[in-house]
Amino acid sequence: MRPSCRAPDELRAVSLERGVVKYAEGSCLVKFGDTHVLVTATLEERLPPWLKGQGRGWVTAEYGMLPRATLERTRREASSGKQSGRTVEIQRLIGRSLRATLNLEALGERQITVDCDVLQADGGTRTASITGAWVALADCIGWMKARNMIKTEVLRDHVAAISCGIYNGTPVLDLDYAEDSSADTDANFVMTGDGRIVEVQGTAEKTPFSQGEFLALLALAQKGVARLVDLQKMAVA
Repeated sequence: MRPSCRAPDELRAVSLERGVVKYAEGSCLVKFGDTHVLVTATLEERLPPWLKGQGRGWVTAEYGMLPRATLERTRREASSGKQSGRTVEIQRLIGRSLRATLNLEALGERQITVDCDVLQADGGTRTASITGAWVALADCIGWMKARNMIKTEVLRDHVAAISCGIYNGTPVLDLDYAEDSSADTDANFVMTGDGRIVEVQGTAEKTPFSQGEFLALLALAQKGVARLVDLQKMAVA
């Protein structure tokens, strides 16, 4: 039995609320159960120096957790003068995931920065961030279309992410903190709307997992991402 009493293939309650920040070109408040992330997308008419003159744009991401997103206060990384390795790894993952489904040439020589701020953490903050980031990015691109800033399609597909794991010997979908902290195996799957894999992160926390168990996790992830993509489609419709 899962601590949440969910079925093994059941997502937490997921919501994607658009337009929650007045000044951002795109925004989304994404909730996976008790994990809540505020995502904003900001358009800038500039590029990193190494991209100038190449005729294409760029999408990058930043990620952070508010001090009381967790049970105990976490010190702001700004106060220590540097980001943690975990933070850097997550924001690079978010950026890679979004760029995997973009036509950067169609964006023009512009940059979109996606900020993911964790308001409340209960497991799966990176997967929630990616899923909500696509919605914020889609709204930013819609903002550009409305102003005739782009002529061709920038978004080639959806992208969403979900966690899976082996908890008490059973493959389960969408781990909350109670499961994630004691799972034998946990994995994160980033996938496109048509089911292709962008990235897989999998770790045996206690016991190495078999190929059969990995395929069981993949099957759960495919089902979970398909549901998330449906929710994205409804959100931006």
